[in-house]
Order: sequence, then structure tokens, then C-alpha cells
Amino acid sequence: MLKILFASTVLTLGMVGAAQAAGDAAAGETKAAVCAACHGKDGIALVPIYPNLRNQNAPYLESSLKAYREGQRAGGNAAIMTPMAKNLSDQDIADLAAYYSSME
Repeated sequence: MLKILFASTVLTLGMVGAAQAAGDAAAGETKAAVCAACHGKDGIALVPIYPNLRNQNAPYLESSLKAYREGQRAGGNAAIMTPMAKNLSDQDIADLAAYYSSME
């Protein structure tokens, strides 16, 4: 009985965590205003050294932004992206990823 209760609790907590991490593309569009300076309003970079974010894979965007935020990603554009990502919450990141991945 205790094993079933424990498994049920773990499953429930996992589902709650997944629900909180779901991104909102509409909220991401608002949050992306600052990103547009480099990545373009339509997700197509304005300068070749910056990546296009339009229709990019959401889990990739999330892991990249979290790595920048945590200082785990170096080189390339890290000097620019680390300070940009520093103040993003997990929800902000999920919203941005949902927005850019939904662009067609």
C-alpha cells in the first residue's frame, strides 16, 4: 500500500511540474521583444552571426537558454546571451521556446 501511495505521489508531482513548464506562445511573443534586436521580429536573425530562432525545436531552445542562464555555455555568443538569459525564469524560457517553435 505504501509503495502505491509513493508511486501515486511521484506521478502527481511529475504531472504538476510538467504542467507548470508548458510554454505559452502568446506570452512568449510579448517577452521576445528584446530578442528581436538580434534574432529579428520574425525569428530570422538580422546578422549572420546570430542564429535563426523561427521554427526551432522548443526543447533545444529551452536547454540552450537554461545553459546560458546558468553560465554553462561558453564561446560563440555567450558573452551576449548569458546576461540576457540571467533574469529569465523557467516559465519565461518555456514561453519563448513555445513562441519561436510555433513560428511557421
